[in-house]
Amino acid sequence: MLTNYFPILLFIIVGLAIGVVPLVLGKLVSPHKPDAEKNSPYECGFEAFEDARMKFDVRYYLVAILFILFDLEIAFFFPWAVVLREIGLFGYVAMMIFLGILVVGFIYEWKKGALEWE
Repeated sequence: MLTNYFPILLFIIVGLAIGVVPLVLGKLVSPHKPDAEKNSPYECGFEAFEDARMKFDVRYYLVAILFILFDLEIAFFFPWAVVLREIGLFGYVAMMIFLGILVVGFIYEWKKGALEWE
């Protein structure tokens, strides 16, 4: 009875080993030589001047969400283009409706000024 669960146990052990062993090896083998250059800020290019929990303008999040939406639109194009011959006119019309809805949303956001950055 317990032999049926052996592959699951083995899978858990291998998964934990794959996750933990590189972390332990990294701690043991890597050199730890901090200096000012390594500890300097690298993402934004300047020193942090306020609390990490400071409020961002809501437009930042809106632009990020819009980027994700229109990026996902492109992700739907590739599979659609590959199977366009098989799905025929119905698939073409469905994608044009999808694109029409996205274009209407894009025009709405453009007119509302969501894409303007000061």
